[in-house]
Amino acid sequence: MKKLIYFTIVLLFATFSVMGQSKKDVYLFAYFKNNGQDGLHLAYSKDAYRWTALKNDSSFLKPTVSKDKLMRDPCIIRGADGLFHMVWTVSWKDKGIGYASSKDLITWSEQQFLPVMAKEDGTRNTWAPEITYDSKTKIYMIYWASTITGKFTETASAMEDGYNHRIYYVTTKDFKTYSETKLLYEPGFNVIDATIVKDNGKFIMFLKDETREPVHKNIKIAYADQMVGPYSKASEPITGNYWAEGPTTLKMGSNWMVYFDKYRDHKYGAILSSDLKNWTDISDKISLPKGLRHGTILNITQKELKKLLAQ
Repeated sequence: MKKLIYFTIVLLFATFSVMGQSKKDVYLFAYFKNNGQDGLHLAYSKDAYRWTALKNDSSFLKPTVSKDKLMRDPCIIRGADGLFHMVWTVSWKDKGIGYASSKDLITWSEQQFLPVMAKEDGTRNTWAPEITYDSKTKIYMIYWASTITGKFTETASAMEDGYNHRIYYVTTKDFKTYSETKLLYEPGFNVIDATIVKDNGKFIMFLKDETREPVHKNIKIAYADQMVGPYSKASEPITGNYWAEGPTTLKMGSNWMVYFDKYRDHKYGAILSSDLKNWTDISDKISLPKGLRHGTILNITQKELKKLLAQ
């Protein structure tokens, strides 16, 4: 009788484990390849380590807006309205970004050009936009890196074409009307590739220190109590002795994983931490589609993955 009860418990546990696994969310990586000319690429993973390209690594959405028609640095989030909202870099030298939405990541709305830096005289670029949602205020914040000629001259350098970025933002509740553009983060150095997540009521910004003289080119962290800041002084680097950019993060249980592009080495890297202070390099444990470049990770359901696999 005891053996029967034991095996019954084991069987029930295994059944619930399988049921739990089937309902478990899947990780989706939205990224671009080459110069972003062919558009949006997607890959999925069930463990956040091994990633498989979808649709034979062909494009899910070809870019149509701006003079250059690029789709670099795609950022997708699931909105409170149930839609997927995406922004991206449309050009190396433009004053706006791209925007589109979708119910299923397959069929997308008409692409829009958002002229977020059009009123800022001297703007040279609008790079790597991202979206963060604050459930408390029900506001979306879109933010990106721009260089404005003549601003922040104390950190200017003649190298790398003289780019000297800061992070700017707009807010919206419906992706139809937008606030005026404002400065989000001025850390006292050339900064790009910000990505912000909310955790336990705090906003955590992962960012790239783009300083060229002397070389930094690493990932750091800043914190804020409100989505629009003010954000704290940047932390010490959390990445190693290599050039890193384009951080994107996910949290598994109590562990944080940050993916980033080791762009000079032409490969991706990843680090793991339970406290956002002590980091372990796990780059040798990850596997990604060849040629994957700067993107973002989000969660999708098994049902959504099934539809994507059918493409």
